[in-house]
Amino acid sequence: MTRDSLFLKTLAGKAAAIPPIWFMRQAGRYLPEYRELRSKAGSFLDLCFDPALASEVTLQPIRRFDLDAAILFADILLIPHVLGQQLSFQENEGPKLDPVIRPGDVDRFRQRDILEPLEPVFETVRRTRAELAPEKALIGFAGAPWTVATYMLAGGSLRDMAVLRQWHYRDEAFLLELIDLLTEKTVDYLIAQIDAGADAVQLFDSWAGGLPWPVLDKVSVRPLERIAMAIEKARPETPVILFPKGVGEKATEYACLGGCDAVGIDYAMDPTWARAHLSGHTAVQGGLDPMLVVAGGERMEKAAEIYLKLFHDVPYIFNLGHGLTPDTPPEHVGALVDFIRGGGLKTK
Repeated sequence: MTRDSLFLKTLAGKAAAIPPIWFMRQAGRYLPEYRELRSKAGSFLDLCFDPALASEVTLQPIRRFDLDAAILFADILLIPHVLGQQLSFQENEGPKLDPVIRPGDVDRFRQRDILEPLEPVFETVRRTRAELAPEKALIGFAGAPWTVATYMLAGGSLRDMAVLRQWHYRDEAFLLELIDLLTEKTVDYLIAQIDAGADAVQLFDSWAGGLPWPVLDKVSVRPLERIAMAIEKARPETPVILFPKGVGEKATEYACLGGCDAVGIDYAMDPTWARAHLSGHTAVQGGLDPMLVVAGGERMEKAAEIYLKLFHDVPYIFNLGHGLTPDTPPEHVGALVDFIRGGGLKTK
């Protein structure tokens, strides 16, 4: 692990004149080199489980944009897949998990080892870390237990928050048992990524938004605290980033958790509020609306400037408030990186 990285120094609590930069979904369909490789790889899962190809995909945006951190190319649903849910990806439909899990499955899943079948992922980490320059960080990641559980229970994507809440109210014991299982497996998965060469890890809780506080606390906040604290205890030099999308002012609950080194903010969060309420607790990451990068130009730059000014004197990592979308012009991403590295509008 290198400590010469601007990204890791920021996570250690040091403010930088020009913040480190990386982007969620920085490796993906908006890049022509990714589309070319993807067409040769077979299925999406074949790509995830091929260390040579997955490492190449991870490195593509670093080569093109000289970003400060690479993020492992994998998928948040690999854990349920190796636990026994068959995973497939349908064009324009998203992931499908079969069979949909039911009470009784958790005990069976608890006995399964996830590390051996996920060894190709750890080999991807090793290969990528060996290829990266010392000053470039490598981020490992996992889906948060709540977000992964929603896919396992629905058999795929589910956007009706009422249904998500019903699971908790209808059979709280089963849901919390599943969350507990996923928390344990996620700790094992992330520590294995760290041991393979990941310099930091991020947890994505994409479906945390829209939950009432007592539910959010039980299914999202406390499990993420358990994971972050377990990593802090087992691998104390490895920073942990939490990205609970859509939680609004409850982001302070995550920022104050033990083991949390940074909180990612989404594009709906007022950056002025984030500066006032989060920066005193931890580093802040992200915020810019990905649609601004699709649009590009002056509007993108003016919006990015807001984050540069607000967070200029505190630990801040420039990122988006969600992932880059397939329709993002790569030249807009390059222009945004140049803008940030050039110091923003004040130098123009």
